[in-house]
Amino acid sequence: MTRGERNNNPLNIRRSDRTRWLGQTLRQTDREFVQFQCMLFGWRAAFRILRTYIRLHHLNTLRLIIYRWAPPEDGNNTESYLATVSERAQIHPNRTLSFDDETSMVAIVCAMAWVESHLSDIDVGLVKRAYLLAF
Repeated sequence: MTRGERNNNPLNIRRSDRTRWLGQTLRQTDREFVQFQCMLFGWRAAFRILRTYIRLHHLNTLRLIIYRWAPPEDGNNTESYLATVSERAQIHPNRTLSFDDETSMVAIVCAMAWVESHLSDIDVGLVKRAYLLAF
């Protein structure tokens, strides 16, 4: 079981003193990543972050999202991350995205979960429920 699975945090969202997530467990034993009560809340948090990226920060392409999510200055191989998510989600890195496009958002988050937590057996129905809860 991966860390993302143990924490019900498929995208390995980092802990922050400034953010208290819906469904976050009261006791946080992982020093780096948020722990959620169930996977639904971990998926929802991922969508909330993407919603903020797109709507507030105008990061409306996969390239802009991934470069914010996993920047090279943090030691990430951002181009590899981008290429993998683009291929798995079947979305061109420079295509303009809208958070209202459920199909694309679900595909992106599932692809990012594969990169972050090596999740391949994903309950897409649960992910879609989390997307709807992110509004």
